[in-house]
Amino acid sequence: MTVQSDAKTLQAAYEAFGRGDLETVAGAFSPDIVWHEAGRSPIAGTYKGRDSVFQLFGRLFELTGGTFSVQVHDLLASEGHVVALTRLQGTRNDKSLSWDEAHIWHLKDGVATEFWNALTEGSEVDEFWS
Repeated sequence: MTVQSDAKTLQAAYEAFGRGDLETVAGAFSPDIVWHEAGRSPIAGTYKGRDSVFQLFGRLFELTGGTFSVQVHDLLASEGHVVALTRLQGTRNDKSLSWDEAHIWHLKDGVATEFWNALTEGSEVDEFWS
């Protein structure tokens, strides 16, 4: 796969996530994807496998009453890696929060095999999810 095709794969996955099209998102993820969710909140941790990651997604939507969203500002790509500069937001317990994250992706053979997020407002995000 090329650098451009990896970036396009993830751009399409982010757009599909925004539409609720999890079938397209699943196609961009290896069945064995490893997802590292930063922080110290109840959602933080390592999720192994596409099913586990999708359970996390369901929990994010459940906790926010469906208000959770991700907006991509830019994608930066190199051989086997893509970094997405993102803005996340949601409302939970009558409190709204919007924060920036860098999403670091490792891709192999055109699918995402590992994910890490880097938070800008870690303590606020931890409190939001707690």
